[in-house]
Amino acid sequence: MIADGEVDEDSEYENSVPGFHGRHAWSEELSDKNIRTSLKLDFGNASMENQRMMKIAPRVHLYVEDEQVTVDNGILKLKISKPEGQVIGLEYNGIENLLEFTKGSANTGGYWDVNWDTFGSNKDFHIDLIDGKEFAVIINNVNQVELSFKTTWNPSLKANVPLSIDKRFIVLRGSSGFYAYAIYEHKQDWPGFELQQTRMAFKLNEDMFRYMALSDYRQREMPLPEDRDRDRSIVLAYPEAVRIIRPIDPECKGEVDDKYQYSTDNEDNKVHGWISSYPPTGFWLITPSNEFRTGGPTKQDLTSHVGPTSLTMFVSNHYAGEGLNPKFRKGEHWKKVFGPIFVYLNSSPNKQSAKSMLWNDAKVQMENEVKSWPYNFPASADFQKARIRGSVSGRLMVQDWIISEGNMAASWAYIGLAEPGLTGSWQLECKGYQFWTRADMNGNFNISNVRTGVYGLFAWIPNFIGDYKYENTITITPGKSEQ
Repeated sequence: MIADGEVDEDSEYENSVPGFHGRHAWSEELSDKNIRTSLKLDFGNASMENQRMMKIAPRVHLYVEDEQVTVDNGILKLKISKPEGQVIGLEYNGIENLLEFTKGSANTGGYWDVNWDTFGSNKDFHIDLIDGKEFAVIINNVNQVELSFKTTWNPSLKANVPLSIDKRFIVLRGSSGFYAYAIYEHKQDWPGFELQQTRMAFKLNEDMFRYMALSDYRQREMPLPEDRDRDRSIVLAYPEAVRIIRPIDPECKGEVDDKYQYSTDNEDNKVHGWISSYPPTGFWLITPSNEFRTGGPTKQDLTSHVGPTSLTMFVSNHYAGEGLNPKFRKGEHWKKVFGPIFVYLNSSPNKQSAKSMLWNDAKVQMENEVKSWPYNFPASADFQKARIRGSVSGRLMVQDWIISEGNMAASWAYIGLAEPGLTGSWQLECKGYQFWTRADMNGNFNISNVRTGVYGLFAWIPNFIGDYKYENTITITPGKSEQ
């Protein structure tokens, strides 16, 4: 085992802090909350106390071996296969591996996959596990490690999706979790195809994680994966839906289990995950922005389900059909960044109230990640930082002659930017980025941190029939605010 490019000088750490945002700190028991979680450290404008805590937080170490790499920041150890880029181990809170991993198995640990079809065909369907072919260390210092696992389409392998995919993993100093994102690219001279789904999935330790939480009102002890076996359940209208008849836990008898029961609107799908009771430990997927998801804020998609499994869905046609499948023709260039998402880990010494405490802490962490968006630490230039982005503001009025002769404020309207198109086309927009906000009571709105590009402005108002589309396109340039 070798350490790759480690730095030992504290002075270099102090001088090279890259301006991180959010709750990134080493795990510490907080007496007022009885929870081991992150401390809020603003690396961009650190107070004296925060600077002291930065020094206390263990440095990030990278260890590179023949078939795997390990990143250790003193809070967690992240193990990733090399060069494939599959998460094979996640050590935290004295637990050797939070994940269920079997070497040689496809759907195990943490992985990216893609469902695709030959363009214009409904017969040549493929599900590809996205395995990297090239491994690279992008950043390696005491504050941050960023790793790349890249695969590029090979014309001799016709059965592989014609994409270049660069998977990235980031571990920060003092962070109780890790970040993941990927850059997808279809080059102009590559074959056409239809993208049906792509996601990042995590299979958690079956012996530990039984309690699932999606929201304040959607959380419970879940059936075991064995309860879905054919000798314990009856398949209903489709394979994902079963009625449990002979469960291991009698409390689950008669229940219908179906992963689609746990879907959530994109706008609400910001944090979900699992809790282990022994020891009290939380595993959470946090999505701080919906800009890279398809179908806008009201599009529903999968979250977590029996497995225990947690998903981050980037592209899917769930509940919408093939109209939401991105279709790429030969001659079309396309590139998109999915993520970063944050995999957050927390723990509590208080077993009696651990579930509520861990869930509430995960929500706090989610809010901090949202406030920190767009992150300033990803190394890829394809992920635009805040200084490059722009904003749009204005006021939306609505006409309804039955209610009022004059214009009325479009109170609480949904207002968004998406690829230019027809009125309502944002609902089927699946190649570009979308940026949405809610107007205030007076119809005023501000859409901030918008990637550079040309957009259409769309809106709809609760309790009013019809969609709105601004007649002109809007061009976002770096650092500019459009009104």
